[in-house]
Amino acid sequence: MKYVTGIFAALLAVLLLFMYPMYEQARSQDKLAAATVQEAAVRLIDSARTKGYLTPQVYQDFNAKLAATGNPYEVKLQHLHKRYGPDYSDSADPDTFKGSFTTYYDGFYDTQILSVLFPDNGKAADDDSRRYKMQVGDYIGISLRNVNRTPAAQLWDFLLNDNTDGQASITVNYEGMVVNEDY
Repeated sequence: MKYVTGIFAALLAVLLLFMYPMYEQARSQDKLAAATVQEAAVRLIDSARTKGYLTPQVYQDFNAKLAATGNPYEVKLQHLHKRYGPDYSDSADPDTFKGSFTTYYDGFYDTQILSVLFPDNGKAADDDSRRYKMQVGDYIGISLRNVNRTPAAQLWDFLLNDNTDGQASITVNYEGMVVNEDY
């Protein structure tokens, strides 16, 4: 019995002296990565909001900041373009205009946005046709999540015999209204 107690005490000492500090270090790395990703997302979206457009250079700088964290990310961009439609009591008869308009939004996502920023036409990165332009009143947003298991998640699973597979350790959602058209 003393032998089992000694082994248990040794395992507990190893756990407390080595494994927990390793987990805390890995967790602080996740916090630093989350702060870096948050800052990069805010800078990208706020730049687009105040200029009214995205450029390939700004998007590449954003991706470079994400890559510096050492984690791969799933990035989803969304642009909601504000539109107005006239209200009619009979949509087939233009004489029935009610004098009011309905606001609605057309959604544009990664495929449409990135095809403007990175077309297959060989134009230079600073060419105006490679700017993704928006209008005042539109909304631009981004959603990010890491797609790998970070070292902190792996240590957590090991220490607690858990399975956090598929759960993102780092997530960011940020959006805002376009307030300027500087093009």
